[in-house]
Amino acid sequence: MVSRSFCKRREMAAVLPAWIMVAILVLEASLVMGGFQASLKLERRIPLVSHEVELGRLREFDRLRHGRLLQSSGGVVDFPVRGTYDPFLVGLYYTKLQIGSPPKEYYVQIDTGSDVLWIGCNSCNGCPESSGLQIELNLYDPGSSSTSSLVSCSDQRCNAGVQSSDSGCSGQGNQCSYTFQYGDGSGTSGYYVADLLLFSTILEGSMTANSTAPIMFGCSVLQTGDLTKSDRAVDGIFGFGQQSLSVISQLSSQGIAPRVFSHCLRGKNGGGGILVFGEILEPNMVYTPLVPSQPHYNLDLRSISVGGQVLSIDPSVFSTSSSQGTIVDSGTTLAYLADEAYDAFVDAITKTVSQTVRPVLSKGNQCYLITSSVTDIFPQVSLNFVGGASLILNPPDYLVQQNSIGGAAVWCIGFQKIQGLGITILGDLVLKDKIIVYDLANQRIGWTDYDCKLDLMIPNDNMFC
Repeated sequence: MVSRSFCKRREMAAVLPAWIMVAILVLEASLVMGGFQASLKLERRIPLVSHEVELGRLREFDRLRHGRLLQSSGGVVDFPVRGTYDPFLVGLYYTKLQIGSPPKEYYVQIDTGSDVLWIGCNSCNGCPESSGLQIELNLYDPGSSSTSSLVSCSDQRCNAGVQSSDSGCSGQGNQCSYTFQYGDGSGTSGYYVADLLLFSTILEGSMTANSTAPIMFGCSVLQTGDLTKSDRAVDGIFGFGQQSLSVISQLSSQGIAPRVFSHCLRGKNGGGGILVFGEILEPNMVYTPLVPSQPHYNLDLRSISVGGQVLSIDPSVFSTSSSQGTIVDSGTTLAYLADEAYDAFVDAITKTVSQTVRPVLSKGNQCYLITSSVTDIFPQVSLNFVGGASLILNPPDYLVQQNSIGGAAVWCIGFQKIQGLGITILGDLVLKDKIIVYDLANQRIGWTDYDCKLDLMIPNDNMFC
């Protein structure tokens, strides 16, 4: 996904003057247009799915995603966001979209590791009919929306998608289609449609207006493998990648959204958080450049430190190519390291705490029996990137609590190993409780620690460019 950095300004529809719009996807809250502080109260009750989910099963969920990652080498906008990183509750963040005329509601996972928004359609074979997340699933019916239209192979948007492997044309029916196939055979396929995305806006003061934007998205007619299961089922996936078919790229090309978005995902007290079309300002932000000409949000990871000591890992382990590198992916629950980096990381953690806690293996995972606070025992970890930026991980950012044995809590390393591959994937485990800014215009990603239940400052002078 090669980013094409540009800045485009245009006047919006008559109901919205030539102000700068920031679209904020929030948890039980809304964004504010214009450039003044957005005060958001974040509260969310997450339905309990299961306390018995094992790390091995979570790896399977993530493995489906990684197969795709490798193969595809003035106004208030209220999109309620639900979910949590906690793998024993939900293990994903999702939001609700309104699409069509009349609009219908669809729950979609927020995913920075893919480009395309796709939703299960009424003719879908294998789409789940219910969800363990206690949400009502809906299938999109192109025939029930007066503003829906098929996207043909001759459409410029389809041609752009072909270049990034996000779309294809078989010649049958001249219909733009897609297939996302996973390594184990699970996947989804369908065709592209165009329809209106509806969002309610509140202008300065108490004026309200409904706004719409035309978008192109996938209509899934086939799902296979674990995508057919109902335990964490949603209606589709909301891709936030850099390529032209992502919704953020489509809205940016229309002058509706900026070339920067941010999120602050809350990891405590049931999760939640906000996702912003725009830049969240914080004085302690640090930035590192995106690796150019890569299909995902790739960063140049140089080293890993544990307790202030840089680990002896060959730097080539972290180098970026078509088959390896470091990817930021909000659609991955845990976090993943290449073989050599993983072994050195786990060994360093274990040696640091072995005099205080009892290391144990649980179904192949390195775990520890702990009778006191993990923050008092375990070291701080630093992921060190090019340009001097470091992502600091406190113990809850790399450990996952599983259960208790004889009064001792069992905490396990949340980082997992990707066998035989040089890929590092930074999922929700390490992204939570931080402001993460994806500055596509300047081709960089920034972050800082933050309590995501607090107010956030959204500027108005960096919205477009």
